[in-house]
Amino acid sequence: MLDYGYIGFFLLLGIVMVGGGYAISWLIRPKRKPSSAQTMAYECGEVPVGEATHQFNIRFYLFALIFVVFDVEVLFLVPWALVFRELGWFAYAEMIVFILILLIGWLYAWKRGALEWM
Repeated sequence: MLDYGYIGFFLLLGIVMVGGGYAISWLIRPKRKPSSAQTMAYECGEVPVGEATHQFNIRFYLFALIFVVFDVEVLFLVPWALVFRELGWFAYAEMIVFILILLIGWLYAWKRGALEWM
């Protein structure tokens, strides 16, 4: 029964910590109404042009996703290259397969036009 008491105590402590954080932030927040400049969408210091619901071309997202994929590839390649001599030929073959899979994906994206900026 004591174990349930510990669980209840820490559950109550978590609720008090979260609720206390909200209560303190509510008490010390500014009480004035924000000006129109404060509620305007922020665009790097520039005055916003157009509506906030402007849709971007899907190519920008595809380009960013492809960048992330190849960035993650570097995260795998660098540690592998640092310990290559210790791993042997089996690890070399695995990395060749990994790079071939990424190369196939890159060629597919290139053929579909995902790497074209405009």
